[in-house]
Amino acid sequence: MAQSSSWVPPRSPHGLIQEDLWPNEWRILVACLMLNLTTRKQVDGVIHEFFRRWPDPGSLEAADLNELEELIKPLGMWRKRAQTLLRFNREYVSGGWSTARDLHGCGKYADDCWRIFCLGDWRSVQPQDHALNKYHSFLLRESEQSSPVNTRPEN
Repeated sequence: MAQSSSWVPPRSPHGLIQEDLWPNEWRILVACLMLNLTTRKQVDGVIHEFFRRWPDPGSLEAADLNELEELIKPLGMWRKRAQTLLRFNREYVSGGWSTARDLHGCGKYADDCWRIFCLGDWRSVQPQDHALNKYHSFLLRESEQSSPVNTRPEN
């Protein structure tokens, strides 16, 4: 899927992992899959090594299943999660999808993140995730203050 060429999600004080992974759509969605039924702290313990070993969809396609399972074991449900990641990746690469929700393993949370961070379609999203709600509220406050919500401040 093509990302919005003009949308640049602003940095928030909430430090969502998607903010760090932007503009890489695939990495944002992988992070969403990793965050399902686990904590940010657990994901932080594996995600950097995951992307070191498998930096893109092509490298994940060639991943050894046992190596993948071993790495993501701390997230829980590692066998199911590994299969989900691999099937998601195949579907992502195939390109036969319109929204993140069309991809295996991607539900409302992943679709909301994709719409906010990749499309810039944050006004039509009503997140249910607590961290994503904080980011969404941040975007609303920024837009109400007439600050541009499409620029990224320097770090």
